[in-house]
Amino acid sequence: MTTQHSGTDIVLVVDDSPDALSLINDALEQAGMDVLVALEGKQALTIARQIRPDVILMDAIMPNMDGFETCQQLKADSKLADIPVIFMTGLTDTQDIVRGLEAGGVDYLTKPIRPDELLARMRVHLNNARLTSSAQSALDTAGQHLLTVNPQGLLVWATPQTRALLARARADQVWLGQQCASQLADWFRQQPAVGNVLQLDGLEYALSVKYMGPQDGDQLLKLLDGERLSGPAMLKQQLALTERESEVLYWIANGKTNRDIGEILDMSPRTVNKHLEQVFPKLGVENRTAAAGIALRLMAAADL
Repeated sequence: MTTQHSGTDIVLVVDDSPDALSLINDALEQAGMDVLVALEGKQALTIARQIRPDVILMDAIMPNMDGFETCQQLKADSKLADIPVIFMTGLTDTQDIVRGLEAGGVDYLTKPIRPDELLARMRVHLNNARLTSSAQSALDTAGQHLLTVNPQGLLVWATPQTRALLARARADQVWLGQQCASQLADWFRQQPAVGNVLQLDGLEYALSVKYMGPQDGDQLLKLLDGERLSGPAMLKQQLALTERESEVLYWIANGKTNRDIGEILDMSPRTVNKHLEQVFPKLGVENRTAAAGIALRLMAAADL
């Protein structure tokens, strides 16, 4: 079970070099941060799951499990995936840098580490992580078209926004109690994963529902307006991006790695990175976390 904390930032430093650990530990403690130390990847994963850090400094080359694999495993854990990972490496080859970013890292520092640069970059990524977390919370909870239904698909509760959208779609009580309930009950028997979407039939106005998970014995859903712009289309319109750039940014905001996005959009991870290189200056940011924060705020405002 992960221990929650508040107040002082917690930093997990993963490095097999005692000299490097000592230098970094002293710099971080002088900056008022709490420091956790791991000597290799498996130990880092264990510590992170027990005491969730705010940021991780990861050596790229370590025995047993290197930093790249450790980062990939962190990003595969939904409870740890949004922790920013900054790679520390003596490797300067572009392929190694790209490999670290594709593994889920947000930045990299070349050894020997300069404490002032380390602290400056860490503060940027800590602030970006908080911005993204705040925007994600807004996206998940504020003013959305949410509803709960029982296992038989019958409406139990709905936000005012949901009831307004149902009224606009002329979804009356007969449709809700019969056609909609039947479709939802069949869907629940298939055990949809969180995030799955079902297109609802029987209305002239296009409506879908997104599965948000169980809620006190019922099922929490989000009602989606089929007449509204999709997430990528909205980002394209609001941020003056190309179609491909908006699609890449949309999936970045949904926590996908370059490799994941490449598979979704049928392009190479390197091409994804090239699109991001065009997105960052258009948004006035320097990294994917800050870009995701902007996209999440717009998506939250649009209830997407």
